[in-house]
Amino acid sequence: MTSPEPVVEPEARKAHPEHLGHVLFITAAAAMGGFLFGYDSAVINGAVTGIRDRFGVGSAEIGIVVSSALLGCAVGAATAGRLADRIGRIRSMQIAAVLFTASAIGSMLPFSVWDLGFWRIVGGLGIGMASVIAPAYIAEVAPPAYRGRLGSLQQLGIVSGIVISQLVNYAVAQAAGGETRNELAGLEAWQWMLGIMFVPAALYGLLTLAIPESPRYLISVGRREKAKQVLGEVEGHTMDLDRRADEIEALLRSDRKPTLSDLRGNRLGLLPIVWVGILLSVFQQFVGINVIFYYSSALWQSVGIDTEGSLFYSLTTSIINLVGTFVAIALVDRVGRKPLALVGSAGMAASLAVAAWAFSFKTGTGDDITIPDTQGAVALVAAHVFVLFFALSWGVVVWVFLGEMFPNRIRAAALGVAAAAQWIANWAITVTFPSLSEWNLSGAYWMYAAFAVLSFFFVLKYVPETKGKALEEMG
Repeated sequence: MTSPEPVVEPEARKAHPEHLGHVLFITAAAAMGGFLFGYDSAVINGAVTGIRDRFGVGSAEIGIVVSSALLGCAVGAATAGRLADRIGRIRSMQIAAVLFTASAIGSMLPFSVWDLGFWRIVGGLGIGMASVIAPAYIAEVAPPAYRGRLGSLQQLGIVSGIVISQLVNYAVAQAAGGETRNELAGLEAWQWMLGIMFVPAALYGLLTLAIPESPRYLISVGRREKAKQVLGEVEGHTMDLDRRADEIEALLRSDRKPTLSDLRGNRLGLLPIVWVGILLSVFQQFVGINVIFYYSSALWQSVGIDTEGSLFYSLTTSIINLVGTFVAIALVDRVGRKPLALVGSAGMAASLAVAAWAFSFKTGTGDDITIPDTQGAVALVAAHVFVLFFALSWGVVVWVFLGEMFPNRIRAAALGVAAAAQWIANWAITVTFPSLSEWNLSGAYWMYAAFAVLSFFFVLKYVPETKGKALEEMG
């Protein structure tokens, strides 16, 4: 699937939809893919201890089960573009909805831990597809004057999905008496946590039946009249629809899909700017942010906090993540991408170091683990501060950087490589944390703090500021 043309076409500049509410509905429906992305990624957080106790598995097996979804993400993201170009954006979204629904039901009723891992991979396929198709579809149907704000619905959907998943986990645990192994209507609480995703997944599928196909795709397959109808709905009937369709056709004919060979450079095999994108993606994950989103419930239980309390703190960190995202959206165009990233790196490094110090006071083994009250409170505050600094900086600006920093001729291919690096780095952190935390929880957090420090100097020296520059200036 080719990336949306960054240059606004002349006729498109006149786009003023008569019914902005209709356009908002269309883009919000597509952003449900982002909501499911966030929900499915984070819902496992509350179920980790229940799964471990139910199937009697250790840290290594839990790490594999939790991270298995990321393998599906990589495959889904790699295949989504080609699939969307072949069968359309809407049908591809519907396939993702089916995968999310199947994953919810299968994860709710697993026969073994490996069966659960398989259904996590199925859900990961849906995540990967949604991560590619939803933002591309929104960019293709949104009027240029509103494209930036409507495009932010995808990120808002992701963080909202994380918040709702933790709220559901907490509510289910409360209904089951505070423990994830307690039964509720014939199933254990952790099974309900995973299965409730069926509801938003089914809603996503239904919403795709009510939104139009992308006009760009319709023109690419020769359905010009239908494309003009959709253009009239989303960009306004007062514009010259024939001329607008002609512009899109001309752009499609001139499109050249960049290949990996275009990314080759003389140093280390790739162009320097591609390496900058890859390392931005890697640092975003190596600071350990997804440890909080995937394992925070088990993390707090590992330092002596009960199940109910750990689920509550998982909910509060997800709310902080949502608040920080709003802050980033408000500031990224005002103060710039690079200053936000530098502030975020410094804040993350400090808060991770404080958390590492607090976790060093952890004592005991097995179910008899404690941490002094003072250090426990410090660790909780530090974790929330870490999430806040990540959300108001690296959680948003990395994607902004990746969308802006590459030259036009390599943007799509370079973005694909950087996104793949991000999934791989995410997988590496996710699969190793349970074993690392069992070995030395404080040491794991010192490692994440070190990566945050490195990210500061990396941004300072190698990352260009892209604020206020036209995409055509990138080179």
